[in-house]
Amino acid sequence: MSAVPLERAYTPADAHAMLRANVGAWILDLGLVVEECRPDGALLRLPHSPRLARLGGTVSGQALMACADTAMGVAITSAFGGFRDIATVNLAMSFMRPIAAGDVLIDAVVRKLGRKLVFAEATFRASGSEAICGHATSTWAVIP
Repeated sequence: MSAVPLERAYTPADAHAMLRANVGAWILDLGLVVEECRPDGALLRLPHSPRLARLGGTVSGQALMACADTAMGVAITSAFGGFRDIATVNLAMSFMRPIAAGDVLIDAVVRKLGRKLVFAEATFRASGSEAICGHATSTWAVIP
């Protein structure tokens, strides 16, 4: 199934409004910035914050898992061209290398956009680097 055609493209401003209306305050506290929305996904930035660091100063896995879930939700919303009630069914993440102090880029892509299920993945890298630091996959239910 392809994205729902719209009169105008789904924008980062649309995604920010969707997040403000539909996610918990603690997710908003992460400060995620939606940099790009595409028919197949979205690019988000997690600004550096010492509050999200683990021992040793690297970004914590808990923060990255929350970002994975949120980024893939934005990607799915972008692929649908607007808000749909969706729920995470499964989320798995591999941490490949630590991310030191600095912003994190999350590129979330919708791999299959179905009527009842959606499959997505996200890759993580430190800003300014092409090296993949983490990879997440997820399955989502589209709520009727």
